[in-house]
Amino acid sequence: MEALQTGSDTLFVLIGAILVLFMHAGFAFLEVGTVREKNQVNALSKIFADFGISTIAYFFIGYQLAYGMDFFAAASDLTGNNGYELVKFFFLLTFAAAIPAIISGGIAERAKFYPQLIASFIIVALAYPFFEGLIWNGNHGFQSWIASVAGAEFHDFAGSIVVHGMGGWIALGAVVLLGARQGRYRADGSIGASFAPSSIPFLALGAWILTVGWFGFNVMSAQAVGDISGLVAMNSLMAMVGGLLAALVAGKNDPGFLHNGPLAGLVAVCAGSDVMHPMGSLIVGAVAGLLFVWFFTIAQNKWKIDDVLGVWPLHGICGAWGGIACGIFGQESMKGLGGVSFTAQLIGSLAGIVFATIVGFIVYGVIKALSGIRLSEEEEFNGADLSIHQISASSK
Repeated sequence: MEALQTGSDTLFVLIGAILVLFMHAGFAFLEVGTVREKNQVNALSKIFADFGISTIAYFFIGYQLAYGMDFFAAASDLTGNNGYELVKFFFLLTFAAAIPAIISGGIAERAKFYPQLIASFIIVALAYPFFEGLIWNGNHGFQSWIASVAGAEFHDFAGSIVVHGMGGWIALGAVVLLGARQGRYRADGSIGASFAPSSIPFLALGAWILTVGWFGFNVMSAQAVGDISGLVAMNSLMAMVGGLLAALVAGKNDPGFLHNGPLAGLVAVCAGSDVMHPMGSLIVGAVAGLLFVWFFTIAQNKWKIDDVLGVWPLHGICGAWGGIACGIFGQESMKGLGGVSFTAQLIGSLAGIVFATIVGFIVYGVIKALSGIRLSEEEEFNGADLSIHQISASSK
């Protein structure tokens, strides 16, 4: 029976890892459909290359920093309990690798290739696992301190802050330091060119892949068959639909907003998907959909932040909302399961925002000073596909 249990848990987490791995195809196609045609090959190449770099960074450095796992032990030691610890690494790696995948969408169309890979290595090896360990492994007593102040630890079941908030707020620093694409804004600050998506079908495909994979991202965060909860699946569904419908209305039928709306809802529900009531999740998702549309529009049009896929509004803002919303809708008074504290959620969310923003500006600031992070004017004009990969997406 014990072997059956450990085998079932190993298979359960492995399926989750595969689903979240497939989400990286969603990140890729969401970016492919959003960028101009001359940057589609680069979008695909960045996401795949980032995953490879993230694996090496997390295997040799990051996972040990977060959880203390020693991969230099003998294979006979690593395969205990049906190799559960190995597939747990695989599962959490797919989360870690989501950070560069998120950033990729914000810096699309004008970022150098190898400096971005270097940034990805640093973030996944050091910055992300440090914060991940604080929240999910109780490192350095941070969670104990929050509990002593607020009466409960910071609750982030599937990563509204740990993963999405981290990626979105790091991306903000990268986008600001990189600057806007050529022609995006005029000298007087007015909008120059809109740069419409190159392929709505590819954008939609990416959104659908992410949406489906997200149920592995959230549900399998239980990390054991015995801890699986249908509530997590139901809350994910309701938040997804809430975000979709809110973005559809607020975005005035724009297909870009429509397909990002469910992703906004899913980002927001990650933190409290295991404790909120489905009706609360519907509200959390709907608010996230509205936040995405509003912040994407104001960031692009008023603040001149040329975040190509809107990863800061989607993952940064909606992730922050999700972390805080868990402390509201997770309460028993809101028909949630309780055990959460609004104060703890506020502290943890703000800590994630501050840490990630500092990391983004430091990592990309240093790389910018040392090697530069932006393509030349001519390379950007020709497109990243030809400038970096010497091939275009189309044979035309």
